[in-house]
Amino acid sequence: MSPLTAFTYALPHRLLSSIARALAYSENTALKQWLIDTVTRKFAVNLSEAAEPDPHAYPTFNAFFTRALKPGARSPDRDPRALLMPADGRISQCGHIGHADEGVQHEDAGHIFQAKGRGFTTHELLGDETAARAFDGGVFATVYLSPKDYHRVHMPWAGTLRETVHIPGRLFSVGPDAVGAVSRLFARNERLVCHFDTDFGPMAMVMVGALLVSGVETVWSGEEIPPYGGPVTIKDFRGANITLERFDEMARFNYGSTVIVLLPKGVAELSPSLSSESPVKLGERLASCIS
Repeated sequence: MSPLTAFTYALPHRLLSSIARALAYSENTALKQWLIDTVTRKFAVNLSEAAEPDPHAYPTFNAFFTRALKPGARSPDRDPRALLMPADGRISQCGHIGHADEGVQHEDAGHIFQAKGRGFTTHELLGDETAARAFDGGVFATVYLSPKDYHRVHMPWAGTLRETVHIPGRLFSVGPDAVGAVSRLFARNERLVCHFDTDFGPMAMVMVGALLVSGVETVWSGEEIPPYGGPVTIKDFRGANITLERFDEMARFNYGSTVIVLLPKGVAELSPSLSSESPVKLGERLASCIS
């Protein structure tokens, strides 16, 4: 564990994220431009792909960070059986979710690998044991969005929104060092779990917050995080008929973070080209549907 990651244990996570949020939404011209220019230079942001390539045209740093892409900058895999990569970034981890053989529970049931022997369970991640069981033996993919990446998350497959669950938690960094050092990181950080019903069964999309990430927004409800902390908040969307098509935008991060996709057993096979640290782009093949 690096000294910086160790230090984050003692930091006032929510206070720092609230301050970062205020800075991100500031319309002070000098401040917002300094933030935009610093991030663009430090992380080599490719603004030629943006719908607005002029870094001075954004009214706030957050507007720059959640920028749209030019039409055609990303396109979905042409194979109709392909489940799509939900975001630009890189694969933190992907693979099979542990399951219990013949209904007998054991320590690998629902296990998701994080890094360096660390992991967590679908129950811990989703905050619901019943919902978690639907993914035993399935597959997962954890996609890390760095500060340079496009920060909108899109649908891997067509689905109808059933429920969202805002789970309070810490706001550790989700960078590589923290992922390798902080136990159960993604099941500890503040997150928004989005449950969809699809033609192959349930699909979960988990928007995981991080240190200095000031929010998560969805296309159906707008801002979901903040507020930070508080009780678990469940929103039931059954009967609301909110259906998003494959490749549609579903949510966005304010600052960089991580999205985790969960699929049930027997539904899909992950693309063999994917492995830890693989760079990925929105719309590429995440998995192939086999059901």
